Amino acid sequence: MSLSPAPVVVREVGLRDGLQILPRVLPTAHKLEWLRLAHEAGLREIEVGSFVPARLMPQLADTAELVAFAKTLPGCKPSVLVPNLKGAERAIASGAHAMLLPLSASHAHSLANLKRTPDEVVEDLRRIVDLRDAKGSDCLVEVGMSTAFGCTIQGRVEPSEVLRLLKAALDAGIDRIGLADTVGYADPLQVKTLFEQCLAVAGDKLACGHFHDTRGLGSANVFAAWQAGMRRFDACTGGIGGCPHAPGASGNVATEDLAYLFASMGVPTGLDFDRLMALRARVAQWLEGEPLHGAIWRAGLPKTVAA
Repeated sequence: MSLSPAPVVVREVGLRDGLQILPRVLPTAHKLEWLRLAHEAGLREIEVGSFVPARLMPQLADTAELVAFAKTLPGCKPSVLVPNLKGAERAIASGAHAMLLPLSASHAHSLANLKRTPDEVVEDLRRIVDLRDAKGSDCLVEVGMSTAFGCTIQGRVEPSEVLRLLKAALDAGIDRIGLADTVGYADPLQVKTLFEQCLAVAGDKLACGHFHDTRGLGSANVFAAWQAGMRRFDACTGGIGGCPHAPGASGNVATEDLAYLFASMGVPTGLDFDRLMALRARVAQWLEGEPLHGAIWRAGLPKTVAA
């Protein structure tokens, strides 16, 4: 008798990655409703914002309030992006479940995004882990290795460099790490190969895949990473978002598309498709005029797949 497939965790990143490049500031009341509806749809890991200076990213200035609200939702694990030690201090103070630190595998992207080299960022990781430990916090330190599959500024990123930085980040004491196709350059074979190589080094500390659907391969790349053994993925309601330093690369893989992908294969996610579609409709209202992406919303689920 075959065993049921292992569950997959989908982390919703729309409130941070989805909103950070939009010119408008979504009212906090709408964000709180987004959080509530996402939770009702079965999402338990939600990236709610980023602790960056409000003058640089006013879209995310209410992150602490969102963390506080998320913590009132049963089982919800709010995470936040932090760019440096000061951001980590704010994340710890907020009581966030996890802080996500960007580490670019591309030297050029790292300088554009953080004004620091990748190795300087690794040294920051050591200081942030030490700070977390000194404060007795249980906030998880997670690294998102951006541009792991290529870069719009630098071009090719060598797998050997990804592996070198992966080992360096693990040596710095982080809790977990993920690989990100920040600019939508990856193909499924490349994804499967690199995840297998990194899993051999990191084991269960390699804990997330983050993909963009810029060139139509987002879901295919998620499937390739799943085949390699990954069981946790980032996604964004409506397929919005992207990196400000990756021109033309907007469009995270849509949460509702991932819900369909895994449901079609009988892989449990705990997600309610109808509620995800209701959330997407609300986001479309709030962001009227902004393009939303994804595929499954046009036709809905086939009769062969349960919602």
